[in-house]
Amino acid sequence: RIMSFSFDRETKSASIERDDLSVSKALVGLRACDLNGLLCLDRFFLGQEYVDEVYLDHRKRMFIVSNTCVHPFPQCFCVCTDSGPAATEGFDLDLTDIGDDYLVLTGSPKGEELVRKLGLAEAPAAQAALRAKAVDASVGLFDDQAKDNKAWISRAVNRITTGFIPYEVWEYIGHQCFECGACSFVCPTCSCFNIEDVAAGEGRTGRMRAWDSCSFEGYSRMAGDHNPRKPVEDRRNKRFFCKLSFSQSKKYLRPGCVGCGRCVRVCPGDIGLPNVVTYIRRETIKQVPSE
Repeated sequence: RIMSFSFDRETKSASIERDDLSVSKALVGLRACDLNGLLCLDRFFLGQEYVDEVYLDHRKRMFIVSNTCVHPFPQCFCVCTDSGPAATEGFDLDLTDIGDDYLVLTGSPKGEELVRKLGLAEAPAAQAALRAKAVDASVGLFDDQAKDNKAWISRAVNRITTGFIPYEVWEYIGHQCFECGACSFVCPTCSCFNIEDVAAGEGRTGRMRAWDSCSFEGYSRMAGDHNPRKPVEDRRNKRFFCKLSFSQSKKYLRPGCVGCGRCVRVCPGDIGLPNVVTYIRRETIKQVPSE
């Protein structure tokens, strides 16, 4: 929390409390997928149309140490979304495990300053080349399906962008959705939030912002109880449009999915993004005329 807004109903006065902005924080051990997710959030909260001051205050005080992913999890597919296994931007320091040592790559003036303070020596060229070898070895650990999905993700982007997906596909996906919101709350690129006024003690009301999920029926409900996305399949349609459509890729300068695979692990309905791409792929194959 950086800023808290409250209103005293008796005195009819509002107050804003801010945290001590002199306190910095560090995020250590971020994988490349997480870091790319953070960059997506940056483009959402710090975009050209609107800059969120609360988020900006957090980011100014943040030091990021990323970690080259040398052991991907079974559900990972970052190689399909160009978001791993090694970070290329957005970090202050990046660490690569090369056995007995770590290679440290600087990515910002703050990172370079810390390296100087720690007295780290520049790695010899032969040792520095081990980072590329570690990345190549990591890519080799992804299963064949994860590597092959890249072409199908591109086709899914085309189909979702043009709307050329039968509604029955979204109905099928919607019937498997439990509307639990788990996929949203583990996704590093999801930026949906809700703002509500809550009781903050006797005679006082506070304003709170919290993460929200497009899975919930109430997310798109408007005044008068009108809901343009009441059917769950319409909400699933919107979620995967945000992850894979060309317009979203243009907005974030990359796909809205970073291939972390968390949605695969947590979804009780088994409709993580790879499976949705599979459903779209099957429909694409059915529509190809036979010779």
